[in-house]
Amino acid sequence: MLKRFFLNALSSFVGAWIALGLFGVVIFIVLIGIASRLGVQSTSQGLKSNSIFKITLSGSIEENEKSREIDPQELLMNGSVERPMTLNGLVQALAEAKVNKNIKLLYFDCQGVSASPATLNALREAVEDFKKSGKPVYAYADYMQQGDYFVTSLADSIFVNPRGALDLHGVGGTVPYFKDLFDKLGVTFTVCKVGTFKSAVEPYISNTMSEPARAQLDTLYGNMWRYIKNGIAKGRKIKPAELDALMNEGMTFIMPLERMVKGKLVDRLLYRRQMDQVLGRASGQDPEKLNFVGPEELISQTDWGTAYSSKRQVAVLYATGEIREGSKDGIDCETLVPVITELADDDNVKALVLRVNSPGGSVFGSEQIAEALNYFKSKGKPFVVSMGDYAASGGYWISADAERIFADPLTVTGSIGIFGLFPDISGLLAKVGVSPQTVATNPGAMPPGLMTRMTDSQRAQFQTYIDRGYDQFIERVAKGRKMSEAKVRAIAEGRVWDGETAKKLGLVDELASLGKAVEYAAGKAGLKADNYDVALYPTFEPGIWDLIPLGAELGLEKVMERYMTQVEPNEPLLRKGLEIVSRKPIQARALEVSISL
Repeated sequence: MLKRFFLNALSSFVGAWIALGLFGVVIFIVLIGIASRLGVQSTSQGLKSNSIFKITLSGSIEENEKSREIDPQELLMNGSVERPMTLNGLVQALAEAKVNKNIKLLYFDCQGVSASPATLNALREAVEDFKKSGKPVYAYADYMQQGDYFVTSLADSIFVNPRGALDLHGVGGTVPYFKDLFDKLGVTFTVCKVGTFKSAVEPYISNTMSEPARAQLDTLYGNMWRYIKNGIAKGRKIKPAELDALMNEGMTFIMPLERMVKGKLVDRLLYRRQMDQVLGRASGQDPEKLNFVGPEELISQTDWGTAYSSKRQVAVLYATGEIREGSKDGIDCETLVPVITELADDDNVKALVLRVNSPGGSVFGSEQIAEALNYFKSKGKPFVVSMGDYAASGGYWISADAERIFADPLTVTGSIGIFGLFPDISGLLAKVGVSPQTVATNPGAMPPGLMTRMTDSQRAQFQTYIDRGYDQFIERVAKGRKMSEAKVRAIAEGRVWDGETAKKLGLVDELASLGKAVEYAAGKAGLKADNYDVALYPTFEPGIWDLIPLGAELGLEKVMERYMTQVEPNEPLLRKGLEIVSRKPIQARALEVSISL
């Protein structure tokens, strides 16, 4: 016993020192970042005549700016805490660059953007609007990926490194199925659902995709690729059939780039150093003294989205992520509902645009948000929805009552359906020697839980409950969209639709940007086109991740203080497992699928 005590004490002591050492390494990297920030001057000379607006397409694009958690592992591996680009920021920067006399041209440095199709299309539409200024648009890549190419296919000239590549492959996605893993762990799931196409539960109870699930994704991807292909063809002034023919020859990223030039997909092959000569001639600058300005500098020229004290305010409220209760991740109804209520009661707020980017989630949370939005409408103020990448299932639940719904042609929406997913870990407990024993006064005294298997009677009762919830969902959509319940049921069944098809079905009113949705809301509120202001909600509150790049200005002491109080362990696999078993059992959530461009 004494030996075991000393071994435990020693292991705790060693573990503490290892943790302290890792923390020291993180702080060391933070110090290096601060020092480098102090020592390196910006390559930009600020906005001046003949400036080049440069957008580096690299990494992810998020909906809007939000506080980010620090990730010590990423700090250790990359030594970087760069903030991701935001769609809202890029769109506003492009709008400013369009009218700013100091901007001579737009230049995309393509390094591999990671975003969903609707986000890329929204950015592409902003580029198309910028081109109305008559200013040229150039794009360059060492390796041109499909997402980058879709955005920049409108460019006047596309340049690729002679030893690089252009990758065009269409649209696809992968869904992991976990049944074998859960069988090995001794975890099973009981499912109650409504909707032939409601396939979000499949990965937990099956090893293969069902035919309805495969059919709906096949249609969805086919519609998306048709839109993207036509957009590329229009931008490059070729026929869609010519693009198909090229791709049917084989994998484009291993084809000779001369073939891409001949096919009019690329204009010229240049090494990166040669681009300075091209940009210098186009902007009238010395190639060795080019003045690049980034999105941040142009955003600083506009106050769009920050008019919180304006008395003619259109509020844009972001609802991004999975719908949950009491969670700091995704859409927390406990946080969002009070914001909606405050906006409803604020006389300065004349209209609300809800920007939805969500695959859904908790039915309870969705209903709380929908009820709060109805309270906003009861104040006689216009309520409009703008859909982003996703507005499916619970995401559509909170959208259905809007006065008008705007979506991107590549938005994934619909998935009108409900399911209940009830995990049972009794098999896992048996593997580790745990045998739960239950004593209860009544059959319903111990409802189904993690350690108790659901009976047939309980499953029947829950299915009735799910059916009733589905009827309520149908009723809400029918009332909000002014459709018959029979028509809604015909397009529901948990099926997802692309934005273009959703408009044809009546689930969406207009295919247009967030900016158009704001204009519409302002008009419905009686505000003139040039006499309203925009404020973004929830308001941005910087976290430690956001503060590290500003460490030199804030002081190391504050950075350390924020880090000590906010940093948490990052165990992605553990978190994912806990997330699955701790979700509310009754969900209005679409299938989790990563759509790759």
